[in-house]
Amino acid sequence: MTRLRLQIRKTPAPGPPTPAKRKPAKKTKKAVVFFEVEILDAKTKDKLCFLDKVGKILPSFSLHWYPARQSIRLDPKGKSLKDEDVLQHLPVGTTATFYFRDLGAQISWVTVFLTEYAGPLLIYLMFYFRVPFIYAPKYDFTTSKHWVVHLACMCHSFHYVKRLLETLFVHRFSHGTMPLRNIFKNCTYYWGFAAWMAYYINHPLYTPPTYGEQQIRLALTVFLFCQIGNFSIHIALRNLRPPGSKTRKIPYPTKNPFTWIFLLVSCPNYTYELGSWLGFTLMTQCLPVAFFTLVGFIQMTVWAKGKHRSYLKEFRDYPTLRSPILPFIL
Repeated sequence: MTRLRLQIRKTPAPGPPTPAKRKPAKKTKKAVVFFEVEILDAKTKDKLCFLDKVGKILPSFSLHWYPARQSIRLDPKGKSLKDEDVLQHLPVGTTATFYFRDLGAQISWVTVFLTEYAGPLLIYLMFYFRVPFIYAPKYDFTTSKHWVVHLACMCHSFHYVKRLLETLFVHRFSHGTMPLRNIFKNCTYYWGFAAWMAYYINHPLYTPPTYGEQQIRLALTVFLFCQIGNFSIHIALRNLRPPGSKTRKIPYPTKNPFTWIFLLVSCPNYTYELGSWLGFTLMTQCLPVAFFTLVGFIQMTVWAKGKHRSYLKEFRDYPTLRSPILPFIL
């Protein structure tokens, strides 16, 4: 639940002109400002409750929803207030009206990420080992004769193991939860594409890339370079936010050369992610992989543009040379 805090400045009592020796003036009692808070339903405008003499903290007013699914707003269609918002600093009088919206069942970001990333890892391995009922019975538990198939499995597994470890030990989330329905949407996307890609790459009739080893080695170089770059950006972003805080700062390049792309791009983690999947597409020369890369690029562009706009709005001194995801282009 959004909690609003009231900050009161202490005003020292005025004293007489300073004599040579005098007794310290008695402290006056500090003034306490109370608010009357009315909570309305954001959809129906029905009054949910009325809180009288609200001081430092807006107390919980509902026992029907746990705090993570509660949203308090100044406007029915506006954004949710933040936990750190101070009641005294909001554009309200001593009689304030707020609007409540139920965000629905919530689930932690960590749980969502672990679920959506563990699925592709396991699903791809099922196709790689050719478990029964996927291909013809004569191919059960057989292996491909093409070394690029084994290399693709290692790269795909490495990518999702990296994501799982980053979720556990690197990422610091500004929001603790997301709507429960998102986990079904996200898992359908990741799990479905993983099965589609794995089916064709590990198919007994799969054919290697047109230009053979040269194409594969170039693709592997691009893939590994971008994976290291993506990890470097995640570490740089983690170091910007102290543990347990929601502090937002402008990310700048560090001594790590992989972070120098911050000079030109607001979201280089997405840039490197795109590069990784372009490398994987070149390595496997598989149409489902190319389609997954295209869809991912479109989605990451939407996220990058939103984050870029947020940076420009929040920081007046934000570098104007930067683009959302592709330098000088997009």
